[in-house]
Amino acid sequence: MSGGIDHSRRRVLAGLAVATTFSLLSPFARSAGVDYPFTLGVASGDPLPDGFVIWTRLAPLFNAADGRGGLRRAVPVRWRVATDAAMTRVVRHGEVTASERFAHSVHVEVAGLEAGRPYWYQFEGLGAQSPVGQSRTAPAAHAMASARLGFVSCSHWERGYFSAYRHLAAERPDLVFFLGDYIYDNSFAADSGKVVRAHGAGNAVSLSDYRNRYALYKTDPDLQALHAAAPCVATWDDHEVQNDYANRWSQDPKIAVAQFLQQRTAAYQAYYEHMPLRASSLPRGPDMRIYRRLDYGRLARLHVLDGRQYRSEQPCVLPNGSHQGHIATNPCSDLRDPARTMLGWQQEAWLDQGFAQSKAQWNLIAQDLLVAPLAQRDLTNHKPGRWTDGWDGYMANRTRMLASIERNRVKNPVFWAGDIHSFWVTDLHAEADKPDSPVVATEFVGSSVTSDGPSYEAFNKILPLNPHVKFFDSRQRGYMSVELKEQQMLTHFRVISDPRDPAAGVSTLKSFVVESGRAGAVAV
Repeated sequence: MSGGIDHSRRRVLAGLAVATTFSLLSPFARSAGVDYPFTLGVASGDPLPDGFVIWTRLAPLFNAADGRGGLRRAVPVRWRVATDAAMTRVVRHGEVTASERFAHSVHVEVAGLEAGRPYWYQFEGLGAQSPVGQSRTAPAAHAMASARLGFVSCSHWERGYFSAYRHLAAERPDLVFFLGDYIYDNSFAADSGKVVRAHGAGNAVSLSDYRNRYALYKTDPDLQALHAAAPCVATWDDHEVQNDYANRWSQDPKIAVAQFLQQRTAAYQAYYEHMPLRASSLPRGPDMRIYRRLDYGRLARLHVLDGRQYRSEQPCVLPNGSHQGHIATNPCSDLRDPARTMLGWQQEAWLDQGFAQSKAQWNLIAQDLLVAPLAQRDLTNHKPGRWTDGWDGYMANRTRMLASIERNRVKNPVFWAGDIHSFWVTDLHAEADKPDSPVVATEFVGSSVTSDGPSYEAFNKILPLNPHVKFFDSRQRGYMSVELKEQQMLTHFRVISDPRDPAAGVSTLKSFVVESGRAGAVAV
């Protein structure tokens, strides 16, 4: 977050580069008989005015077949936080134990820091030093500071390189949001023509599978650079577990609920092990709470949602029993059934309460899916219908959520989403299917980091059926960059030149502004 005690961004970047290089070159003892343990880098997240979470995982053999990263015993890990990139002015330090229980991952909840300023952090273990990461505390509760934010989603390792992460890191954001599909559980066939760089394994199902999938992604230098450059806030979509799963139901009707919950247990544990999350998100079997609120001074309240774990069963189940998302062309009462929920009743009530209590200038709802209704046509029979896996499959929940925004007179609500591998700007109307009803919120959807987008031509043909859609483009990969100030939000759609090129460049496809007090985005 901008404001508070700060150095020029150029000096910060240079200092971070020097400190990181120094740490990587530091000699370390070989007596432990292991290679360099900090192969997965470092990360920080969920900042508060007095601190944040810092994370690493020791994995000298990150792709060890058993998913343990090459370690078999508990390891003491020292950590320190400093006010300078060279780590000379240490203000907090301590020691924790990295255990086998959570794959030698480390989650330290640092507290007692000054609000609204940058800090640097580093770990030491097994005689080695980690790279240096930069984080930042949230502004004080009374502060109205501006912010540089970014959000990303849908990074399939096999479909290309993560240049989008590198370019976002270079923008020196104050906070980055990961909005789902951080990894992909599925792998493409070697002869599919889709593999730019292989996972080296099939679909993830077991705990060791998921651990190694995360570890592989974490070795990417661009992802490491982004995590080392700024704190993050993360939520998930489906591919952290399985495509189109809903609560306890697999998309595959042959997989029983009990079996799928075992898979979900493994997937959720691996997610926790590889993300800078607080102890409040500690998984308990197949359950793990990741919906949460963060306040950034008076500027913004961040409502972070979980759109997968608590939802009702997928609507309009196919004749073969499949729960896979599809365009439902036949009238299906599930879509509008008020007894169904996307978020789960407890999370719905929690969100309503968060809206009611918010005194923030902006309310940002960070979640995984396109919220706006979308009248579509089946690509085979061209009949009109609705996509079942998203908010259109849970219309009553969407109606209740938008009604809560109206009822609570929420200031400047803006939804962020990913999942659909394309850029969108939409107006969210009080009555979703009535474009003449008042616009109550704005929505921005970011394209994927690497995953293939839907057909540009097919979606363009349905846009006349959806007048609330202000912009759409599925042809390019990229990320979203946001400049948030008291009176306006400026959002840039950044696109990379080619996901197959590890040195891809970046450009701005489009920019939109939302003015405080006026729902709806305007191109600039």
